[in-house]
Amino acid sequence: MKPIIITDSNCDLNGDYLTDNKIAVIPIRFYLKGDKMPLIPSYNYLIEKDPNDLTEYMTYSEFYDEIRGDGIATTSQISPYDFKRYFNIYASKGYPIIYIGFSSGLSNTLDNAILARQEIMDEDKEADITIIDTKSATSGQGLLVYYAAEMLKGGSTKNEVINWIEENSLKVNVWFTVDDLEQLKRGGRISQTTANLGTLLNVKPVLRIDKFGKLVPTQRVRGRKRALIELFEQLKANIVNSKEQIIFINHGDCIEDAEYLKSLITDKIEVKDVIINYTGPVIGTHTGAGILSVAFLGTAE
Repeated sequence: MKPIIITDSNCDLNGDYLTDNKIAVIPIRFYLKGDKMPLIPSYNYLIEKDPNDLTEYMTYSEFYDEIRGDGIATTSQISPYDFKRYFNIYASKGYPIIYIGFSSGLSNTLDNAILARQEIMDEDKEADITIIDTKSATSGQGLLVYYAAEMLKGGSTKNEVINWIEENSLKVNVWFTVDDLEQLKRGGRISQTTANLGTLLNVKPVLRIDKFGKLVPTQRVRGRKRALIELFEQLKANIVNSKEQIIFINHGDCIEDAEYLKSLITDKIEVKDVIINYTGPVIGTHTGAGILSVAFLGTAE
């Protein structure tokens, strides 16, 4: 039986792509002002849906409009119970499962997936479930899911897909900038003093995800445009085999900036394609609107 790819909603891939490629997505819930919010449409894609599912949805733009105002957002991990429930939809039918998950350096979600896998394996010795820690998030996690799906479409085996991800996950470069320092302060990422000073001086941080899957600030630049140019400069300096590359850009409701970064790339570097997607609430909760990230295969740290 053909393997099934399962990921979580932090992959931030386009809903149509998920549907067309039969990629199952387990939703990471988010809350505004303490209330559980409706899911973003691509957050709850399952190959086999409950016909009685009455889930309501909100759009990405509606989410970012909320947190641009006074909407304080939080997220919660996927529980072992929910992982087990979703995994069993496919494991019980004999599907080999490849779960491609959110970085263990940013969340304990992956630990819960491992617990669920062990429970299923204890009950069913024939279950075939592989858990992969991407050490990445948003555009980087989505890029690995994309490559895995394309490999399966091309006839690769489960082991070939797993081996490729394990060999290349640390080559995934994820660089990003944020526009809303206040949201970083709310999430405890920076102090109130740093947020106030940064806002006053129009300073924008540039960050990356390191080999441990953690967020690392690399520098601060003056102005939004300079921050976008710095993302391009990091791509130019670190990308390998650019002509064979699919570049992922994810944005927090700032499509013009995403298109500008895309034009910087395509005007100066020959690449196979640049794909733009939204950044969802999992990361957007902690960064605010205006987050922009770029992911590509490059030099490993």
